[in-house]
Amino acid sequence: MSLKYPFSVDTAITTRFWSYGWILIVAFNLVACAGLSRDSVQDESGQVLSLDQLPAQEELSKFSAQTARDGMPAGWHFYRIAPYKKNTVYRLENYQGRTVLSANSKTSASGLAIKLRPRQAQNLWLKWEWKAIAPIPEADNAERNYDDAPLRILVAFDGNKSKLALKEKMTFEMANLISGQEMPYATLMYIWSGKSPVNTVLDNAHTSRIKMIVVDSGWESLGDWRKHERDLAADYKRAYGENPGEVIGIALLTDTDNTKSETRALYGDIELIRKNQK
Repeated sequence: MSLKYPFSVDTAITTRFWSYGWILIVAFNLVACAGLSRDSVQDESGQVLSLDQLPAQEELSKFSAQTARDGMPAGWHFYRIAPYKKNTVYRLENYQGRTVLSANSKTSASGLAIKLRPRQAQNLWLKWEWKAIAPIPEADNAERNYDDAPLRILVAFDGNKSKLALKEKMTFEMANLISGQEMPYATLMYIWSGKSPVNTVLDNAHTSRIKMIVVDSGWESLGDWRKHERDLAADYKRAYGENPGEVIGIALLTDTDNTKSETRALYGDIELIRKNQK
């Protein structure tokens, strides 16, 4: 049975996210093939997940509507990037009177993801808030060896892979061969960058099918809640020069493995909102 999932994880951040084997991350060390296998997609206990049994969600559950606890938020799943990578610790936490998702990373890289029922990207906005608490001074998302971030949200898109260049088709085939999962056609990754200016679009070091968009930059706003609303279709067209396909998944990632550092960050509610076209 052939499945479509979101996300790709690239080598560098293991990209960090996924062989979008759906939602997932199976690290796409494509070219270097850093020992990845289908067992890279696991839960927190190391148990391999059966991806074909994971249901697609209609909506994103709100962290604020859940009870503070250890374990995964409703509908989300944990993904290990590689066996040799330490895991970032995520938990629902009571913070200043409401439940948020905390991320504590110490030379680690792993994330959470949610598989969605496919939906049209036109007039679809991504709304969220987040807070960086500790800086990553050496992080530089324009440099693959220092590509860490306290906060990232990824959006996976479906599309017609047959029209891609041969190099990208080979990349997709290799990721599928290594992980047993299909990469999404394209991914937008919204990031809090240590050095790159806001609104910068950064290419992934290993594939043109992952684009990073800087929405917060530097460390002056540490400790402040930062609220964002992004027009997914507009951002996609700016990054890729074409109209988007359907949105098929969302993921988040806090990572410090490249800089061998540590950070703490908070994710507030993440929502997909349909706005009427003016």
